[in-house]
Amino acid sequence: MEDMIFYDRLQFAFTITFHYIFPQLTMGLSLMIVYFKWKYLRSKVEKYNDAAKFFMKIFAINFTMGVVTGIPMEFQFGTNWAKFSELTGSIIGQTLAMEGMFSFFLESSFLVLFIFGEKLMGQKLHFLTGFLVFLGSWASGWFILATNAWMQHPVGYEILDNGKFILENFSAIFSNPWLIPAFLHNQMASVVTSSFVVASIGAFYILRKNNIEYGQLFLKTGVAFGLVSSILIAFPTGDWNAKNVAKYQPAAFAAMEGIFETEEAGAEIVLIGQPNMVEKKIDNKIAVPNILSFLTYQKWDKQIPGMDQFKKEELPTNIPALYYAYHIMVGLGTVFIGIMFLAAFFFWRKKIYSFKPLLWTIMFLVPFPYIANLTGWYVAELGRQPYLVYGLLKTSEGVSPTVSSGNTLFTLLGFVGLYMLLGLLFLVLVGKTIHQGPKPIKH
Repeated sequence: MEDMIFYDRLQFAFTITFHYIFPQLTMGLSLMIVYFKWKYLRSKVEKYNDAAKFFMKIFAINFTMGVVTGIPMEFQFGTNWAKFSELTGSIIGQTLAMEGMFSFFLESSFLVLFIFGEKLMGQKLHFLTGFLVFLGSWASGWFILATNAWMQHPVGYEILDNGKFILENFSAIFSNPWLIPAFLHNQMASVVTSSFVVASIGAFYILRKNNIEYGQLFLKTGVAFGLVSSILIAFPTGDWNAKNVAKYQPAAFAAMEGIFETEEAGAEIVLIGQPNMVEKKIDNKIAVPNILSFLTYQKWDKQIPGMDQFKKEELPTNIPALYYAYHIMVGLGTVFIGIMFLAAFFFWRKKIYSFKPLLWTIMFLVPFPYIANLTGWYVAELGRQPYLVYGLLKTSEGVSPTVSSGNTLFTLLGFVGLYMLLGLLFLVLVGKTIHQGPKPIKH
């Protein structure tokens, strides 16, 4: 049984990790495409229109890969997690269906119109199709986050005698106190990823001394969006999310902050250290006293329950992974703010285009927002364990009893091979698009 649960979770973790590489770019990039198109309508400067169409090509490649890698996850609900689907399907099935019916079709339909319909529709309608692509991509995130928010903090439900969950209050799903902060934090994280991608392409063009005018536009736009979103992801959205975890999942909060023992006069914040699960402490730690209590409750001496206050079965099943994922996410987020502030300073001094060390840094930093996004999701999912529906349905109760661990491992190996080929294809297509660049500016 333990092997079955392990391989079921491993397969889903692998497929969803690979899948989320793509929508985290499309959601943020759609906003930046709308910005470029809006700038073109206002200024009639052709380079803004070229930028919008160029990044929509990259958007389309990511969107296609996201669809292809998202379909297997839907099937896993019926294969590996059939019991979970049976018990909760009447609730999560509604939000997932709305994501497919409304968001996906809105996004895909107007994506085609944006790419092929500019001359036919005219510029204002072309802008509208871009805006509707943006609306569809963010609505998709809203419905997926509504599903996840219900699993993290279930509301508006009733449990029947046979163990099935039914929806008692439909509006409660979308007024869930977990949803809005999670959605805003997730969307700002996707804008951070998109900003670094746009800025890195700009830095690449400048360093290569090709498409320099586009490179300068991309770098300036990426830094502007990146600075704002990097700040917003920390405060207020990140702060709001952390307070939600402290309120609704206190055991997970203690684990991700590395609080093994409750401190009477306020909790310290651990900056660096390694969790020692044998001795129940943080080794080699660098911590600041009382800061965590102040950040969480605005009181220096507020007591925060440590892991010693909870039963073993209430604690997350993988405390070290949760702790490290959280600290990697926060650490990278801090780096992003610093890099974007530095870039903004050099823009202000009008020296960024000639300062090669910073251009190289921006170009090579592009994988790290992806890492930060993925570790952020790991924090949410590892923190919820050992539950599928927090406090109500354990992970061990949601697996399919008829699917063996051997079958799951075999299909997992198939996914690894297939996704490796898809990943290589994706890199080739995006690399070729970037190499070709936007069309030359007409003078």
